[in-house]
Amino acid sequence: MSKNILLLETITDEAMLMLEKAQDVNVLTGFDKSSLKNQIANHSIDAIITRGKGQVDSSLLEQLPDLKVISRCGVGLDNIDVIAATKKNIKVVNAPNSNADTIAEHTIALLLMLQRNLYSTVTMTKEGRWADRNSYVGDESHSKTLGIVGMGNIGKKVAKIATALGMNVIYWSASKETVPYPFVSFEDLLKTSDSISLHLPLTSTTERLIDATALSKMKPTALLINTARGKIIDQDALYTMLIKKKIGGFAADVLADEPPLSSEPLLQLENVLVTAHLGSLTSTTYTKMCAVTVENTLAILRGEEPMEFCIYNRKEL
Repeated sequence: MSKNILLLETITDEAMLMLEKAQDVNVLTGFDKSSLKNQIANHSIDAIITRGKGQVDSSLLEQLPDLKVISRCGVGLDNIDVIAATKKNIKVVNAPNSNADTIAEHTIALLLMLQRNLYSTVTMTKEGRWADRNSYVGDESHSKTLGIVGMGNIGKKVAKIATALGMNVIYWSASKETVPYPFVSFEDLLKTSDSISLHLPLTSTTERLIDATALSKMKPTALLINTARGKIIDQDALYTMLIKKKIGGFAADVLADEPPLSSEPLLQLENVLVTAHLGSLTSTTYTKMCAVTVENTLAILRGEEPMEFCIYNRKEL
């Protein structure tokens, strides 16, 4: 008997073709509230595939008694109620490590752009303001200290690239890792780093970890980079510290609210660079994330062992 897979968001053409070629599944789409409601009313749902926006909360789970697996084309799981799913014995899978390289590259790119003031200088040249080079303000990263908050897969790759650039790397994480970089206290990292890069999941513990108190401990010239989750930072406090020149600058691929309002005050500041949460959307990485997710979803529905996976089955629940 065919299984029904419900897509809450689009996936790559290659991954979609994999689903369409599978003889033992039916593909349903619930890209908006109306279509989602219609699919739930007319079909039993065996699996859900989503990306970063499709919300799989407890109220949705209550409507899906046959659901066996929730799959996320990506790494983060903050749009899925993992606890509620685990209590219902629903497997939650993602695509671990699939975006580590590209997010590390994006992190370093943001750091270098901010450190060397590249965005404004490129704009200056394109606008014909060559003479403004005489007032150029920028610096190099070589020999400076990079503090990494969260030494997971991405943090390790960022550290490796930063070391190749001649930076001194220190880190703070929930636990010590087997890495050739000094483990320091969170407070010492804040105080001594010339740049700080965040690589943590969003949890009740990490939400607003970078608050007014943390920001006040940073060097007035320090740069803050966030390619993890926007809500790890208290954005109001960050804005205040930036306009008061208590820290040097901010670059991010994520914000607390996405998309931000056009009136978002952070976006009005010259020492702020923000990209539209696209660090993982390179062709190579996005294709891999979707393909791995589809392969593992099909394997689980068929009672097979996934090839590459992260199954959340929290025993403490």
